[in-house]
Amino acid sequence: MDDSDRTASPSSVSAPTVSAAAGRRVSAQDKSFPPSAQGHLLGELLAGAPRLSDFPTPLLTLDRVALAHNVGLMAGWADEAGVLLAPHGKTTMAPVLWRQLLDAGAWALTFATAWQAQVALANGVPRILVANEVVDPVALRGLADALAADPGLEVLCWADGVAAVEVMTAALGAPARPLRVLVELGGAGGRTGARDRATARAVAAAIAASPALELAGVGGYEGALAHDRTAASLAAVDAYLHDLAGLHRELAEAGLYPEGTRPVVTAGGSAYFDRVGAVLPVLCPDADVVVRSGAFQVHDDGFYAGITPMGREIGTTPFRSAMHLWARVLSRPEPGLALLDAGRRDASFDEGLPVAQHVSGRPEDDGVLDGSQVTALNDQHLFLRLAEAAVSDGRADQLRVGDVVRLGLSHPCTALDKWRLIPVVADADAADPLVVDAVETWF
Repeated sequence: MDDSDRTASPSSVSAPTVSAAAGRRVSAQDKSFPPSAQGHLLGELLAGAPRLSDFPTPLLTLDRVALAHNVGLMAGWADEAGVLLAPHGKTTMAPVLWRQLLDAGAWALTFATAWQAQVALANGVPRILVANEVVDPVALRGLADALAADPGLEVLCWADGVAAVEVMTAALGAPARPLRVLVELGGAGGRTGARDRATARAVAAAIAASPALELAGVGGYEGALAHDRTAASLAAVDAYLHDLAGLHRELAEAGLYPEGTRPVVTAGGSAYFDRVGAVLPVLCPDADVVVRSGAFQVHDDGFYAGITPMGREIGTTPFRSAMHLWARVLSRPEPGLALLDAGRRDASFDEGLPVAQHVSGRPEDDGVLDGSQVTALNDQHLFLRLAEAAVSDGRADQLRVGDVVRLGLSHPCTALDKWRLIPVVADADAADPLVVDAVETWF
């Protein structure tokens, strides 16, 4: 691969931008957009310089500056580490945010299902990595048709068993172009993936022998084997990465890769990409090392904020959460309890509950939320428990019905899927943020 295909330099991605779908009409399906905007072009709404207070609650927003910051920071790290980026598009399922990543030099975009890949194809993504087994015959034929129609398109997917290779070969028949397939190596207690290198070598041999497939490399997901940054977890991740590199070397020495091609070795979720960058380029100098992190673009105030290496093991500048949920106080039925108008249909909750950050529009910090905790989510209600100290000294009384609370969320992969059209604000820390754009999702 020549230098033009490498991840772009940090200076060229320092401020990627998001472009509004100005010609899209706002409808009643666009949750928490102003009723007065329905039927009007999105561009017309944005031309009026709306503020956050012009939108009803609950409302999810994205921060324009934080998105740009995160993308530029990750691109700079990848360039220094000598790895390629194929960020996971399933995190946002937002074509305009995919374009932001591609414009910043992403080598490819990753997806988890064939349907997600079809959305990517419909939006002109030129190189797609499906980090999963694709054995559905209809989906396979769809990918084959796309490859036949576009000579410049590249699609890669995974296989972790000989049975999967047989199903794929039978479904594809004699395609115009072979489907490029990586052998997936897993681990005990993990998710998919061959459980040992001997099995993986057999899968690779089956792919190489298939008339419909081409062996493209090896891949896997180290995040299934660890969930924190303890010494034991990092050792498990490193051991897995060495195993993955060892498999690649065995396949290369066996001559299973097509002559004249450069194999792909891919790993790296959003928690341990630093270990991938430290280990795989050294052990696999003859391969393109591809990191598939996806959460970094939006980041969060929960799980990934606690586990990411960025700003800790990597430099001193952290990612910034670009997503916030704004919810209004509906009820104060008890001195230490506030019910807000957001729930499971609005906020992610699988990797931690939301965190109350501040009351919107209050320039002073009155401490009303100090020590508070979100304890539960119903379908449409959020339970915010105020600290006993705030109740006893009267601070809790300052949180009133009608107040809007900004909440930090955890896990962007399950946050954006609840929203069709997401306002983008210029600065989420402003007293009444200016809405400057909007991102459409394709979940």
